[in-house]
Amino acid sequence: MLVVLAFGAAEIAGLSVFYINRWRTEYIASHPRVTAPATQPAASAPPVTETTTTAASSPSTAALSQAEQLLKEATEAKNKGDTTSALARLQDVVQHDPKNAKAFAEMAMIYESIQLPDRASETWKKIEEIGPSAGPLYELAEMKLKAAPSTQAPATTTGPGLTGTSPLDAGTTRSDADGIPDGSTFGITELTATDNPDPEADTNMKLKISVKVRPNTPIDHTKVKIQVFFYDTVDNKDVVLTDADVSYEWLTPHHDWKDTNPEILAVTYLRAKKTASTEADLAAAAASVTPSASTKKKPAAKKDQPAASPDGGHRKYLGYIVRIYYNDQLQVAKAEPTKLLNLFPPPFTAPTQ
Repeated sequence: MLVVLAFGAAEIAGLSVFYINRWRTEYIASHPRVTAPATQPAASAPPVTETTTTAASSPSTAALSQAEQLLKEATEAKNKGDTTSALARLQDVVQHDPKNAKAFAEMAMIYESIQLPDRASETWKKIEEIGPSAGPLYELAEMKLKAAPSTQAPATTTGPGLTGTSPLDAGTTRSDADGIPDGSTFGITELTATDNPDPEADTNMKLKISVKVRPNTPIDHTKVKIQVFFYDTVDNKDVVLTDADVSYEWLTPHHDWKDTNPEILAVTYLRAKKTASTEADLAAAAASVTPSASTKKKPAAKKDQPAASPDGGHRKYLGYIVRIYYNDQLQVAKAEPTKLLNLFPPPFTAPTQ
């Protein structure tokens, strides 16, 4: 089954390249480059006449050239792993030209590469709304939208607010053999969560994160940011950021990404067992110090009551999100359950601390 899925993902990626190249060929054929006329205006012609003629004929050419330049800059930024700058330039293109299918396609593929399938689908729908005039990209958009929910059998999650199929389970993310998304410098090759039995804790879980850099890429390790967020459920309903103890430990000695081996970070989630002070507990404690004037029998104190969280509910571990930034640009984000990315989408630029 995994082989079939891998083959399907590779086939979609190959078709994407085919449709992009086909669109580019048709686009160039239908938009010939505008060149200046061979004949020059007479020397005696008033300058204002030339200016007037140029102003009347050049706006579409200028707009076309600007869009092409922005698309080129977006491609260069994407190839450098700067997805934020690439998306900003593509947004400029579609703001001035809401029917620029090429810009929407590039945006959608960037969203796929950084594992934001909901945004990718919304962008593919923009091309679908343009209609057949988008050419091969219209066909590609239809294929993407049809493939997203059916690439593999539906997978469900059971956390509160997370019921249903996650778009991330649809296999839309394109990564290389090392698990590094297209256009990114870093990737996550392995995520392993281990629940460690601990009589002193409700939950003692260790998450191991293997982080790999794209080969032959010089790295300034001081500009790498790895963020791990754990989430709990409150009374098995609301999903909130955890208040448990979280600690970090590098399992590899240098973590400078100067060789091809992944660097491994271990993050521990620890929720210790606590007992709440119930009204009965307080009454029993008071009776042991000062004899009660009442002969009424005190209720037995209840032991090992789960501690209430500051928000008044009982917390339980749900899952995590891992985000990696380089030069403050998002490289990859992964979560378990994956729908946490829909509830808490990662910003493209690293938040300031």
